[in-house]
Amino acid sequence: MKFVDEASIRVEAGNGGRGCLSFLRLKFMPKGGPDGGDGGNGGSVYLQGDSGLNTLADFRHSRQHRARNGEPGRGRNCTGASADDLVVRVPLGTRVWDEDTEELIGELTREGERLLVAKGGEGGLGNARFKSSTNRAPRKTTPGTAGDQRYLRMELQVLADVGLLGLPNAGKSTFLRAVSAARPKVADYPFTTLYPNLGVVRVGEYRSFVIADIPGLIEGAAEGVGLGVQFLKHLSRTRILLHLVDVAPFDGSDPVKEASALLNELSKYSDELADKERWLVLNKLDLVPDDEREARCQDIVDGLDFDGPVYRVSAINGEGCNKLTGALMGHLEELGDEAGTLHDA
Repeated sequence: MKFVDEASIRVEAGNGGRGCLSFLRLKFMPKGGPDGGDGGNGGSVYLQGDSGLNTLADFRHSRQHRARNGEPGRGRNCTGASADDLVVRVPLGTRVWDEDTEELIGELTREGERLLVAKGGEGGLGNARFKSSTNRAPRKTTPGTAGDQRYLRMELQVLADVGLLGLPNAGKSTFLRAVSAARPKVADYPFTTLYPNLGVVRVGEYRSFVIADIPGLIEGAAEGVGLGVQFLKHLSRTRILLHLVDVAPFDGSDPVKEASALLNELSKYSDELADKERWLVLNKLDLVPDDEREARCQDIVDGLDFDGPVYRVSAINGEGCNKLTGALMGHLEELGDEAGTLHDA
């Protein structure tokens, strides 16, 4: 299924049922008095987080969601049945906006969490409600109130512990394949990844974390250049960024210059994203002769003036990957569980 991270839908809650106008007339009670019952409440519309979903693709074709109306009241003081609420399942990480007011209604980050997006109307009152000592035969009733109607814009931000950051062809998808069971497309040309991929990295029994691979970013991404700009928001949900740098670019470009330009795009997009904890991963060591590796890697670290954790890997053959994932798992456990992760996925 193609990844879709934005969708617009219309939701309509059910209307309340009208109150009943009725008088009790039996063989031995010809003037039994008013007995019109109240109408039932209309159904409300809820969005519910579901960890079994990872895309908003279903909403490309299912754009209208309507709850049922409440039933009208009946004679003999019978209240109309209230309609069931309509529950619409969405992926975890979905943020919901009112398209007309641009108001953020809420976001769903936990399994089973519900968000009310359209409240059902209340049932009307039957004439039995209006009887009194001075008005013994009221003919007054009230209609049910209308349910809410809204146009919603939903945005999906994937929930992951670790996000992969890098230029096209930096080896992000290959790294994801090496450390998890995910099988993203891998090829020897840029922009192979066209939508985010998630993988669960299992380090040991009951020890795992979720890693997200997004399309590669290029210079100018913050202004809309390339494919990665529309997915930059997904990195904001991660707890750690893994910055993958190709130590031997096939086009002979300077890794330091390219990596610095990428970091500049993060700063343009969001200060919060630029300040997020970042680890440097020097990838594709298999393309560098053994006697040149140390000097090549040190030049990149010095050129970036990077003082955080640095790891050297070759994702194509798995070299250094276990050491890196073990360190990530330990660090995530030190940070402790936070809301907005898929630790138990």
